Amino acid sequence: MKLDPLTKKKIRRFRSIKRSYYSFIILSTLILLASVAELFVNNKALVVSYQGSLYFPTYSAVRTGQFFGEDYEYEANYRELKQKFDEADEGNWVLMPIVPWNPYEQDFNGEAYPPNAPSLESRHFLGTDESGRDVLARLIYGFRIAIWFAVLTLAICYTIGVLVGCLMGYLGGKFDLVMQRIIEVWSMVPFLYVIMIMVSIIQPSFFLFVLINVLFGWIGITWYMRTMTYKEKAREYVMAAKAQGAGTWRVITKHILPNTMVMIVTLAPFGIVTNITMLTALDYLGLGLVPPTPSWGDLLQQGKSNLNAWWIMSSVVGAIVTVLTMVTFIGEGVREAFDPKKHTRYT
Repeated sequence: MKLDPLTKKKIRRFRSIKRSYYSFIILSTLILLASVAELFVNNKALVVSYQGSLYFPTYSAVRTGQFFGEDYEYEANYRELKQKFDEADEGNWVLMPIVPWNPYEQDFNGEAYPPNAPSLESRHFLGTDESGRDVLARLIYGFRIAIWFAVLTLAICYTIGVLVGCLMGYLGGKFDLVMQRIIEVWSMVPFLYVIMIMVSIIQPSFFLFVLINVLFGWIGITWYMRTMTYKEKAREYVMAAKAQGAGTWRVITKHILPNTMVMIVTLAPFGIVTNITMLTALDYLGLGLVPPTPSWGDLLQQGKSNLNAWWIMSSVVGAIVTVLTMVTFIGEGVREAFDPKKHTRYT
């Protein structure tokens, strides 16, 4: 993709802000790794070599214990299988992920009641929660759910908010007045009450929370875009485009929107922070995703209820603070790099 000189200058400015640039690199890497978390955190083997053939259980159909010579018909226990293959030393082997636990899997070893402290021997590197589930696995899968919830919600909210805001600012008149009244009425609806009512009627799901958040989340960016469009439509380049016969859609998308992108880009990282904290808060209050879905809010709740299990609270608080700090640094860098006082573009 060919970038214009002004965009290249903004990117160079962003890269010069080291803490923002490095935060962007680290967070992007974490999101990428979390997207393929099954390769690192899973109770299924990555590769099984059995009787001269290779199998890849992580991304293949379920294979029973009988398939690998065991005496049970349910899904193979690959941790036990690895131990048996190692002891038999017959050329068969199993390659397990770094963390050989599923975020939903409970580990009751009969020696101690959960929550159990971190242990290298059991491969619970951050211990277990009060149900015996691996804390690190639930942190990683909870992060994946939270970040994709935040990004998906933000994308839909901004698409609606930008479109409505631009139309309000550009068209003005009755359309603007009607939409203002609708937004004012809608913004008075209590968000928390809607969540509580919806959760009591419908089983909470990821997409239900995306839908509810979108219903209320598009309003904020609308006001910004309305103001920016009002300001831009009075400029000479817009009047010149209209004088040459450009239609409403072309004027907005080809001329006004590129000059108001700074607002969208600047607010986006802070919108992600808001969405992550909102989902975490709802899960903490018990109004979020259905248990046993991995979530940071659920771990926070367990940490508060088990203060003696320091590894639960410290792990989730550390993860939340780290991720939100990085997103905030990125937001500061983007705001500085795309500052309209330093870079102005009129086309």
